[in-house]
Amino acid sequence: MKGSFVRAAIVGAAMSLVAAGAFAANALSVKEKVDLSVPPEKAWETIKDFDSLHTWHPVFASTEIVSGKGNTRGTVRVLTTKDGAKITERLERYQPKAFSYTYRITDSPLPISDYVSTIQVKGSKSGCVVTWSSHFKAKEGTTDADAVKLVRGVYTAGLDNLKAKLK
Repeated sequence: MKGSFVRAAIVGAAMSLVAAGAFAANALSVKEKVDLSVPPEKAWETIKDFDSLHTWHPVFASTEIVSGKGNTRGTVRVLTTKDGAKITERLERYQPKAFSYTYRITDSPLPISDYVSTIQVKGSKSGCVVTWSSHFKAKEGTTDADAVKLVRGVYTAGLDNLKAKLK
């Protein structure tokens, strides 16, 4: 009896590892950075508000808070792209002392799911570095490479524009 319990536990653990491996194989990530020649406080001042993405990112026409208040956990924003697409996101963590916040997409026409992202500003010798990173999955019918290319393109457009704005 004891031996069969041990075998069952080992088989169960092995199946869990296989399932976790399959999940991990589908998890994608993107990390983009930009070096800025301004103090981290200045970069943070530009990007810190959850309702102001449209003020520094060229793809977005507006940001509207639809639930919650400002930079508090659980606040929900709806981003509208310049072509009219709407993306709903929820603020998961806001850390002003660390110049960082994390959010997740809850509704979107984008071909990705399970998207969680963090934007962070850190000091550097020449000013600061803004890092935008995420993990997500490609929706069925979208290749991993296409999903990564899309997210990388959004990040690059925003970070390049931030650099131009903060010269």
